[in-house]
Amino acid sequence: MPDTPHAPVLRADRPGSFPHSVLAERHPAIIRQVRDSFPYDPGVRAALEALLDRCLDGVIEPLPAHAPDRDRWLAWGLGTYTGRSWFDVPWLWAESYFYRLLLQTVGYFDDGPWRGIDPFRPAKRAELDAPETDEELAALDALTGRAPDEQATALLHGSLWGNRADLSFRLQTGAGATSDAAPALLADDSAALWKLLPPGRADGTLCLVADNAGRELVPDLLLVSHLLAHGHVGRVVLHVKPHPYYVSDATTADVLDALRRLTAAPGTAAAHGRRLWDAMTGGSLVVRAHPFSAGPLPYEEMPDDLRAEFAAATLTVFKGDLNYRRLVGDRLWPATTPFADVTAHFPGPLAALRTLKSDVITGLDAATEKALDAAEGRSWRTSGTHALIQVRG
Repeated sequence: MPDTPHAPVLRADRPGSFPHSVLAERHPAIIRQVRDSFPYDPGVRAALEALLDRCLDGVIEPLPAHAPDRDRWLAWGLGTYTGRSWFDVPWLWAESYFYRLLLQTVGYFDDGPWRGIDPFRPAKRAELDAPETDEELAALDALTGRAPDEQATALLHGSLWGNRADLSFRLQTGAGATSDAAPALLADDSAALWKLLPPGRADGTLCLVADNAGRELVPDLLLVSHLLAHGHVGRVVLHVKPHPYYVSDATTADVLDALRRLTAAPGTAAAHGRRLWDAMTGGSLVVRAHPFSAGPLPYEEMPDDLRAEFAAATLTVFKGDLNYRRLVGDRLWPATTPFADVTAHFPGPLAALRTLKSDVITGLDAATEKALDAAEGRSWRTSGTHALIQVRG
């Protein structure tokens, strides 16, 4: 991702910046969390401590020769960045490779007892099994008496805000604090989204690029259930990560956990769960785990097979902050840069549902940006209290 004067690639080389804090503070905390979540043997624990030291003071090291995806990472830039400081390479690349090395350190890809064990599973399950989830799912019952379009709007906002949405679905336009100058929902192209997915269009295909597991994946699945039930689409392709990634990103195992959580719940939630289960067995809900989904590159550089799948879809929806960064390019764009311009590379209609948790932002009007800066400084970009629904048809 070469720099351009108007939109430099985000790096973590500036102390005090949000990317720097992620590499210097969040990544070490994640290593400690993983270390304390499992009874790893002394060898693995020592390897985790060594990774902690390398992340703070060391340089990027290559994958071992036996790593199954070593050639893929070399094609993704590992050969170029090996030997350089974590803080001097593109932030998106550094973050992605950190999680790949963390999996390597705990033996996720190796023959042995820890092969395939998700190091983030305890945190994911704790959130999914929390009492708050029961309360949110029980609140679905009150939604069933509303008109289908009201249900669709509520479920769309539930998917947008994830576990901050409050699944009582009050048809609010945002889950954060709002004001006339700085509303929680900074861009709302939902009308354009529904034009692309009208009810009764049972021949359409929706690609949904999922973000987080747990209580954020559940609202995504509920939205999918409604779209299938009311004929907005006839088929949904749910793109998840091929392995654990960014702590909470959804994998196929997380989809199954969420489905079991729904089917075991009482009332309306169970009906959604059974519909989704039947959709998977019948082929109208398909799960994909493409290697590029856990890659360190923007979607502008996606491989041809993935590009062809998105090109054939009626609509592709990108969920969450990380997918947004990869969709528009992980650059410090001027906030007023048109969303359509930075997504012109994408081969079909698309929508982004995203709460803001990084500095990357496009598609705002100048007055909104000015009001946000005046009210909140730069924190509005990373606090998760503001969101976007952006569509390019």
